Amino acid sequence: MRLVLYQPDIPPNAGTLIRLGACLGVPVDIIEPCGFPFNDRSFRRAGLDYLDLAEVTRHSSWEAYADFRRGLPGRLILMTTRAQQSHHSFSFAVPDSIMLGRETAGVPDVLHAAVDARLRIPMVPGRRALNVAVAGAIAVAEALRQTEQFPLAGVE
Repeated sequence: MRLVLYQPDIPPNAGTLIRLGACLGVPVDIIEPCGFPFNDRSFRRAGLDYLDLAEVTRHSSWEAYADFRRGLPGRLILMTTRAQQSHHSFSFAVPDSIMLGRETAGVPDVLHAAVDARLRIPMVPGRRALNVAVAGAIAVAEALRQTEQFPLAGVE
């Protein structure tokens, strides 16, 4: 399982998702450019003393990420409010990568077309969207639950 952040705009959200990856053993891919300088100072408020504990791979562009991805197994799954299928009705697999779009703009249409699946988190009608870090945590937790990959051996 991998978590992919497409051009994140808000450092605390990116920091929270990197911390999530560190705590759950999920590698994080960051597709640049980011909407902020990518450094420890940008992430400090999110408690990112976890940066050294996380497996983070930076990609200079969508094209660079796509080249990197060719060597990976699994599907690329986009979490988006524009999807029809819910995340809990989807069957995740261990090598899947879950992608989250920019906080301000999501992902461009070309990326919607490039992914293997598009999923949404069901919400009360009339609500715009969840915070991207919250959405990422929900999606990753469901994927890890389905694939029985939680790092907490022996905990039920």
